[in-house]
Amino acid sequence: MKKLLVTGGGSGGHVTPALAVMSELHVDGWGLVYVGSTSGLEEALVTPLSATTGVRYYGIASGKLRRYFSWRNLSDAILVLVGCVQALWRVGRERPTVVFSKGGFVAFPVVLAAWLWRIPVVAHESDATQGLANKLSAPFVRTLCTSFPETPVENFKGRVVYTGAPIRGELLRGNAQRGKTSIGASESQRVLLVTGGSLGAQALNAAVVAALEPLTQDHNWFVVHVCGPGKLAQVPASVLDPISYRAYEFVSDGWADLLAAADVVVTRAGANTLFELLSLGKPNLLIPLPKQGSRGDQLDNAAYAAHNGYSEVLLEEQLSPKALVAAVNAMAADLDRWHAGLAGFSKANGAAQIAAEIQRLAP
Repeated sequence: MKKLLVTGGGSGGHVTPALAVMSELHVDGWGLVYVGSTSGLEEALVTPLSATTGVRYYGIASGKLRRYFSWRNLSDAILVLVGCVQALWRVGRERPTVVFSKGGFVAFPVVLAAWLWRIPVVAHESDATQGLANKLSAPFVRTLCTSFPETPVENFKGRVVYTGAPIRGELLRGNAQRGKTSIGASESQRVLLVTGGSLGAQALNAAVVAALEPLTQDHNWFVVHVCGPGKLAQVPASVLDPISYRAYEFVSDGWADLLAAADVVVTRAGANTLFELLSLGKPNLLIPLPKQGSRGDQLDNAAYAAHNGYSEVLLEEQLSPKALVAAVNAMAADLDRWHAGLAGFSKANGAAQIAAEIQRLAP
């Protein structure tokens, strides 16, 4: 049996696209192994697939690769070295046919180990620009797949393939009526879905809570607010019970239905969430993570989407409850134009194309 070892972690955006690729190869009879961090985040997302795909999960030590000075760089460098040893042992024990890397802090030790064992590696870059982990992994990668056609790849000697983003098939099968019923929204109410991604977004959460009264009472929105793990406690108890507001830390079951029910989605500009919304044709307002809180990848993603007419963008430094309400209502007043722009987005199956690249490298 051919075996795929998958790695990637740090956020749900590194894991959920990998699940789509794993599903494609499982159908073709491949065995599946996932190597992620010991934080629990990746394992929680991967483990539910074990019943249907037989995937096995293993955690290794991982350290954050920072581009700036921090005393934690020293301790994390030790964790990276420990992770390299653990990855070398795990890859050697599993001897996969191909390794697929989705990036993130935990991926580099696994990619290096695969190269040392002479196992071909396929990597995927979600963002408009390469992340640090993928840059460090590049010398050991045979094929680099990209979500954006314009992603710059410098000094890479392998094969570069524009595949688009891997989208989980179940997201395309959501039911709007079922989604509205699950939250208690009436047929006539418009649904505003707000999510800060798998880790949440504090600034966005605060703006949404402050804007609830004008959104729900003045403009008849039903607001579904996905706060992020551990962040539901930051929502004041006084706003948790209105008729037109539902708050969750995280949504797994029923997420496709909520997306189907949403008239407008407000979110960060992580590539994974962005391409899911574009594939579903969902009008969206992006509030990208600012430069001081990231390497600027979300700003690049948002600029791409806005330039092509797929998304509206509100910068975090411009974010306020009033600005949020105005932007959401402006989009709602022009939904036909947004739907027309989104209709031009190519809905190619990135998961199938990445799986084809993996199959190509299998002996």
